[in-house]
Amino acid sequence: MSWKISSQVEAILEKGAGGEGVERHQALSLLALPLHAKEVYALMETANRLSREQFGGKGENHFHIGINVAPCPLNCLFCSLTMKAGIFKEAVDFPEDRILAWARHAQEHGADALNLMTTGNFSFERLLEIGRTLKKSVKVRLVANTRDINHKEGEALLEAGFVGAYHSVRLGEGRDTPLKPEKRIRTIGVLKDVGLRWMNCVEPVGPEHKHEEIVDLMFLARKYGATYSGIMRRINFPGSPMTGYGMISELEMARMVAVSRLVMGRVPQAHCTHEPHSASLLAGANLFFPEVGASPRDGKADTEKGRGSSVEHCHAIQREMDWKPELPSNCFK
Repeated sequence: MSWKISSQVEAILEKGAGGEGVERHQALSLLALPLHAKEVYALMETANRLSREQFGGKGENHFHIGINVAPCPLNCLFCSLTMKAGIFKEAVDFPEDRILAWARHAQEHGADALNLMTTGNFSFERLLEIGRTLKKSVKVRLVANTRDINHKEGEALLEAGFVGAYHSVRLGEGRDTPLKPEKRIRTIGVLKDVGLRWMNCVEPVGPEHKHEEIVDLMFLARKYGATYSGIMRRINFPGSPMTGYGMISELEMARMVAVSRLVMGRVPQAHCTHEPHSASLLAGANLFFPEVGASPRDGKADTEKGRGSSVEHCHAIQREMDWKPELPSNCFK
C-alpha cells in the first residue's frame, strides 16, 4: 500500500497551508475526491493546522437566541418557521426577561457573542429595543441575524449596540426561497459600509447541492471578507419538503469545512460548523453555535428543549478536541 498522496493534491495543500487561499478549480477538485481517500484526511489535517496556528487554539462560541417563533410568510423550504411547514400556528415573542436570562447565562458560561435571530416578518424596531436592553445588561457582543436591511437600518443596529450581523446567501436562494441572491449581497455591502462585522456560513448544505454552487459561496465569503465563514448542513425537520433529498453526513461536512478553510486563507478570525460535532474540529473549524429559543432546524419552539446544544456542551466538545474556549475571542479584536 502506498502512503503517498497524489502530487496534484499535495501541491494544492501546500498552497492552502500557507494561508494564501486556494483557487476555485482547486477547491472543486478537493470536493470531488472519494470521501475516504488519504488525500481527504491530508486536506483535513492541513485545514486543522492552519486554523490552530491562525486562531491560537481558541474555541469560539456564539450563543444563538431565536427571539421569536412565527409562521413566517417567506416560506423558505428548508425552514421549520414557515407558514407552509405548519408547525407553528401562532406568532410568539419570547418575553424580555427570558431573553435577558438566556443572555446572562451565556455570559456567565463564557459565550463570545450573542447571535439574535428573528423571523423575516419580526419588527425591526423591536430588535433594536432588545439590543439596547442587552447592551445595558451584559458585556457579551451582540450580533444581529435578521432580514435584509438598508444603510439607515444598519446604522441603527450599530447605535443599538450591535457590532456585527450574520447574513448569508443561502444555497438555493431564489429557488428554495423567495429572495434573490443580488438582494442578499446588497445587504452584505450595507454591513461592510456601515462598519458592522459580517458573519457568514455556507448553508444549508444538502446532497442535492452541486459542488459548483457550494464553492461559489465559499468564494463569496472570501471576496467580501467575512469575519467567519464555514459550513452548516441542512437539518430536515419533521415534515420538511426537503426530506426526500436526505442530509449530508458529519464527515462530509467536515471535508467541506476543510475546503472552505483553505479557500478563506488568512481572511477570517474564526471558522464555523453547525450543528456542533467533533469531526469538523479536526478539519479547520473552531466556532460553534449553542442555541436557545427558535431555530429553523427544530420542530420545538425552544430548541433548548430540542436540537440545541448548550454553551457547556459546546465547550466540552471543544476541550475534548484540544480547543480552548476560555481564551479571548478573535472575532472582535
